[in-house]
Amino acid sequence: MDEESRIIFPDPRRAPADAPLAMGGDLSVETLLSAYSQGIFPWYSEGEPIYWWSPDPRMVLPVAEYHCPHGLRRVLNKGGWEITFDTEFSKIVDCCSSVERPGQKGTWITDEMRAAYRELHLAGYAHSVESWKDGRLAGGLYGISLGNLFFGESMFHNVSNASKVAFHALMKQLSEWDFALVDCQLQTGHLATLGARPWPRKTFLETLEKSLRCPTRVGRWNSPAHQSLDS
Repeated sequence: MDEESRIIFPDPRRAPADAPLAMGGDLSVETLLSAYSQGIFPWYSEGEPIYWWSPDPRMVLPVAEYHCPHGLRRVLNKGGWEITFDTEFSKIVDCCSSVERPGQKGTWITDEMRAAYRELHLAGYAHSVESWKDGRLAGGLYGISLGNLFFGESMFHNVSNASKVAFHALMKQLSEWDFALVDCQLQTGHLATLGARPWPRKTFLETLEKSLRCPTRVGRWNSPAHQSLDS
């Protein structure tokens, strides 16, 4: 993004490992793009101020190191899945916000957050991947793309393995486009099963800086109709 319009946050290299580095501000497109380009993302609950985070370690998945888990291979081999990109962004965000997650009360995807990421989508920076089964939306994910790095935000499924199928399709597409990394933000067991692992924040920020030198694929991502979902 243009350096003149970049909003400066506190230096994430000096941020607490497991606490916010800042609070307040807004969720405008300009603020969000500035934050992500500096390795920072918003995470807060309804009724709280906006908290900005840059955790250490950072959960990531290098695109070149992704390999399809054996269990998912069996699911894909059974067939019957359809994948689309950027066709139901708002619905994906809404579904992610309504998912009950262990250890969490309510959702961090507030109405304000949903509206903000829709604006990012309209601006061409936020994208969704949808997985369909028998003509119905079965699962999906959404995130932000800057340079050759994808910042994963959230995923959901109504059908077993549907979010993993969407993630697999995303990884294959990112590989074709020579993306370097998927930022998974926080550590979870679910992401670990897909190959994600913790990186020191310093390593992540250095990789982010390099990734931002690549052009960003701004605009709607067309559904990869040619893509085979094999492993």
